Amino acid sequence: MIVDERIRDYICSLEPEAESLRGSIAGEARRQGIPVMRQETESLLKTLVAAKQPGAILEVGTAVGYSALLMAQVMPAWGRITTIEKYRPHMEAAVKNFKEAREERINLIFGDAEEVLQELSGPYDFIFMDGAKGQYLHWLPRILELLGEGGILLSDNVLQEGTIVQSRFAVERRDRTIHSRMREYLYTLKHTQGLETAIVPVGDGVAISVKRDTGRKKP
Repeated sequence: MIVDERIRDYICSLEPEAESLRGSIAGEARRQGIPVMRQETESLLKTLVAAKQPGAILEVGTAVGYSALLMAQVMPAWGRITTIEKYRPHMEAAVKNFKEAREERINLIFGDAEEVLQELSGPYDFIFMDGAKGQYLHWLPRILELLGEGGILLSDNVLQEGTIVQSRFAVERRDRTIHSRMREYLYTLKHTQGLETAIVPVGDGVAISVKRDTGRKKP
């Protein structure tokens, strides 16, 4: 737990009850052991999309489609979401959920993000990074190419349950590669020219990055 558990529970207690379909999707995912974003993270995601009103959204990591449906609720009526998933059972579940929600503005692409990202043209107004955590750093150059000026990149699960502050030797051996890559990813976000980033200890940690319009003239 990154923040005080009592504060987290209080914040979550303020959330309105999820509508039936979304609640059903989350419940089924948890029963199958499929990670679903935490309540406080989904509130942040939903608020950012509502504020930005992006016409074009890219999501890396569809899972069962929960977060895509969440974003679709608050994006403009003319908005479109492109989402990428490489695990077939998750993809099939997401397709089913999109159909049940009668949501036709979401385009799900089945395939490895490494390959799919190269085929996309962009620009995207909002990108939600929620795929393989060890690949965030590797995907970042292409992600920034696809992100339009003024666009927002939201990266989830960046604090690794708080273990990101621990020595690599205090982390289980199987997690050390992801641990070191995530540290480098966060450093890169904070030190990339033209990118303004805030790292926020919400949920499992998120990084909110804005691609500045570096060509805009000062008044």
